[in-house]
Amino acid sequence: MGLANPTRFVGLADKVVPWLATIAALILAVGLYMSFAAPEDFQQGITVRIMYIHVPFAWLAMMCYSLMAVSALGTLVWRHPLADVALKSAAPIGAVFTALALITGSIWGKPMWGTWWVWDARLTSVFVLFLMYLGIIALTRALDDASRAAWAAAIITLVGFINIPIIKFSVDWWNTLHQPASVFRLGGPTIDPSLLWPLLVMAVGFTALFFTLHLMAMRTEIRRRRVIAMRRVAARQAERQPA
Repeated sequence: MGLANPTRFVGLADKVVPWLATIAALILAVGLYMSFAAPEDFQQGITVRIMYIHVPFAWLAMMCYSLMAVSALGTLVWRHPLADVALKSAAPIGAVFTALALITGSIWGKPMWGTWWVWDARLTSVFVLFLMYLGIIALTRALDDASRAAWAAAIITLVGFINIPIIKFSVDWWNTLHQPASVFRLGGPTIDPSLLWPLLVMAVGFTALFFTLHLMAMRTEIRRRRVIAMRRVAARQAERQPA
């Protein structure tokens, strides 16, 4: 594959990132307008509008980790040269989206549930996801050997993937404060279209933003590794020169 070549990937990223960033900005602008123009919920009132950023953050927190799991397979099974770059670059972005999901959820939960936090299954599993992101970030930065760090991060990522279906189905398996799935369900969405469409547009916009940030982070990581490799080569050449 051509994209397996880091040089070609960086060249493609240089071309795609400006367009993708522009698309993300435009979609988010439209989504924000639709979110403020949408009617208030008959039960939650104006506080329902935080849904338009909280729910996409939560979706992307799980999507990002799923992408990391696929990248982990790319490292362990297919030995793709960019798989570890994709995994390592996605972890900080996923951590930020997960943190934002927890923060906005707490802000939304206070007026609705009367509390900022409760250790129910959904909240606890998302918090565990946040800790997993932090652990993977710490691991990749703690090991000096890039190969060992890549394999260790890939294994831990795959083991931790079991938490993703737990987050998804926690509201069905246990008694939680969260309502069951209302968008992606077999019987179709239960949200009124006037509230659903702004949510979907915001989700698409944030998804485009995620891929913009991910491509930028991968491009930066490739260039960082090149600089490290060049410094090591220069150091070896300096050692070989006679005093």
